Amino acid sequence: MENIGTLIVLLFLVVIGLFVIFGVLGSFIRIVREYERLVVFRLGRVIGEKGPGLVILIPFLDTAVKVDLREQFMEVPQQSAITQDNAPISVDFLIYWRVTSPMNTVLTVGNFAGASQGIATTTLRAVIGDITLDDVLAQRERINTVLRTKLDEVTERWGVKVTAVEIREIVPPREVQDAMNRQISAERTRRAVVTEAAGRREAAVTIANGEKDAAILSAEGKKQAAILESEGQKMAQALRAEGFANALEVIFNTAKSVDTNTMMLQYLEALKAIGASPSTKYIFPMEFTSLIKPLLGGARNGNEADGK
Repeated sequence: MENIGTLIVLLFLVVIGLFVIFGVLGSFIRIVREYERLVVFRLGRVIGEKGPGLVILIPFLDTAVKVDLREQFMEVPQQSAITQDNAPISVDFLIYWRVTSPMNTVLTVGNFAGASQGIATTTLRAVIGDITLDDVLAQRERINTVLRTKLDEVTERWGVKVTAVEIREIVPPREVQDAMNRQISAERTRRAVVTEAAGRREAAVTIANGEKDAAILSAEGKKQAAILESEGQKMAQALRAEGFANALEVIFNTAKSVDTNTMMLQYLEALKAIGASPSTKYIFPMEFTSLIKPLLGGARNGNEADGK
C-alpha cells in the first residue's frame, strides 16, 4: 500500500512538472502567424520585431507583445455635434485602420482604441462645425475624406494607417426631419406634375404629327386623283377628237362620191318636210337655187320635146 501511494505521488509530481516545463517552453517558443508580429523586449529594452514563423525567446530575459497586422475597424457611437448654422445633429461612424509599424504602435500609444475614438470625436465636431446642415446631409463623402485625412495625420506617429472613415447615420432634429419630409413630398408632387405635363405635351405633339401626316397623305391622294382625272379627261378628249376626225374624214370621202342627182333628192326630201309645216314663208339658200336651176331647165326642155 505504501508503494502504491508513493507511485501516485510521483506520477502527480511528474504531471505537474511536465505542465510547468511545457508552460515555460510555450512562453519562450512562439509560433507567429503570417499576419502577426512580435515586438520583443529584453530586460525591458526593445530589440526589434520578429515573425512570422518560429520565434525562440530567451527564458526569463525576453518578453514579447503580439501585434495584429490585419485591417481592423472601430465603431464610434453616436456623437452630438453642432453645424455651422447652429443645427444640432447626431452622427455615428466607423473607422477602418491597420498597423504599419508594430514597434511604434507598442511604444508610442498605450490604448490605441481609446485614443483613436477620442481623436475621432474631437475631429468630427471640428469638421461638422465648419459645414452647414444641408452640406452635412448632402456631402457625406467629403466629410468622410476630411475625417480620414485629419485622423491619419494624428495616428501616423502611432504606426497606424487610417484607411477609411464611413459615416453610418446622421440624425437631424425632429423639426428638420419634418421639414425634409415635407420638402420630399413637395418634390415628388412637382415631379409628378412635370411628368404628367410632359406626357400630355408628347401626346399632343403625337396627335398633331398624326393629323399633319394624315392631311399630307390626303392632299397627296387628292393631287394624284386630280392628275389621274385630268389625264383621263385629256385622253377622252383626244379619243373624241380622233373619233370626230375619223368621222369627218369618212363623211368627206363619202361626200366626194355623191353626185348632183343624189344631192337633189336630198334637197327634195327637205322640201317635202318644209312643205308639211304650217309656215307661209320659206327661205332657200343660194346654193339650193344654183342646184335646182339645171334640173328645172332639163325638165322644161324635156317637156318641150314631148310637145313637139
